[in-house]
Amino acid sequence: MASSTTDDGVSEAPKGKKSKKTKNEVDESELLTVPDGWKEPAFSREDNPRGLLEESSFATLFPKYREAYLKECWPLVEKALGEAHIKASLDLIEGSMTVCTSRKTFDPYAIVRARDLVKLLARSVPFEQAVRILQDDMACDIIKIGTLVRNRERLVKRRQRLIGPKGSTLKALELLTNCYVMVQGNTVSAVGPYSGLKEVRKVVMDTMKNIHPIYNIKTLMIKRELAKDPELRMESWERFLPKFRHKNLTKRKEPKKKSVKKEYTPFPPPQPESKVDMELATGEFFLRESVKKRKKMEEIKVKQAEALTKKQEERNKAFIPPKEKPLMKKTTKAPSEGKIDIEALKDKMKKAKTKKLGAPPVNPAPHSNPADKKKKKNKG
Repeated sequence: MASSTTDDGVSEAPKGKKSKKTKNEVDESELLTVPDGWKEPAFSREDNPRGLLEESSFATLFPKYREAYLKECWPLVEKALGEAHIKASLDLIEGSMTVCTSRKTFDPYAIVRARDLVKLLARSVPFEQAVRILQDDMACDIIKIGTLVRNRERLVKRRQRLIGPKGSTLKALELLTNCYVMVQGNTVSAVGPYSGLKEVRKVVMDTMKNIHPIYNIKTLMIKRELAKDPELRMESWERFLPKFRHKNLTKRKEPKKKSVKKEYTPFPPPQPESKVDMELATGEFFLRESVKKRKKMEEIKVKQAEALTKKQEERNKAFIPPKEKPLMKKTTKAPSEGKIDIEALKDKMKKAKTKKLGAPPVNPAPHSNPADKKKKKNKG
């Protein structure tokens, strides 16, 4: 029997199924992750023993200032491409570099790598960095930034912002993406792994859209730390990444008078009533002309009377005196609480009488001279 039973009579079959499910889940998760240190096997002659049927070639122009450098390093370029059996030629008169396959070439993708090498050399990338493109795990990306910004001065400022003070921003970007980045003229050349090139392109495009590269560098630093944790490898990192808002954008000025759009209706608006229709509704149409004139005169007189009254009121406003504020008299409130001291009042009255009559005070204080005080101090 496939399923065994215990002493209690409970079968162990479902347990086995659960374990199979967990094994399958583990296998799927392992398949999604690439093991550390794994590399794709190199393309050899055994994979394509017969070689290529047709000859392929690519040519690239280079600027005049690169002529001296290319002349020096061209033997090294021929040596590096010779290992893949690709011919390279330098034409200084036309200012072009050409690469083409030979009969010995067995790798069909080698000519594409050689084309990228020539392009990088034309864009001022040094030979030591450009040769890395011939490796299997390396790629390159040439980003054109000249057409992203209309104003030339603004382009120069944003390009300098990407480089940073003394090239510090560019160096930080290189360390985080494991790519070599070269800013030259209207292009940005990058050499490195595919994952790093994707990040470099994003940073460059955002910088040209007036987003400072330091924000993207900060997110890359956080991602680098999160990648070290194996538990967070399969989870979303949005909660850890910072969200930057545009604060310095000026708000669009709104008009003072806002026109509110009416709701669309397929039917046309109702036709306005004519004078004849209005007279028919009120009954004036059937009156005589003399009566109509009398009514009009009465309405005019009423309006004139209202206008006269308004004018008279406006004229009379100048003769109306303004309201004055009442003067507040300072009154001392008598102490309501507490008993009145009669003896103190008597003493006060006596002092007042003596002052008025000019009599000397009851207990006159003896006058003291400053000379007597000095004598007393000397004796002491």
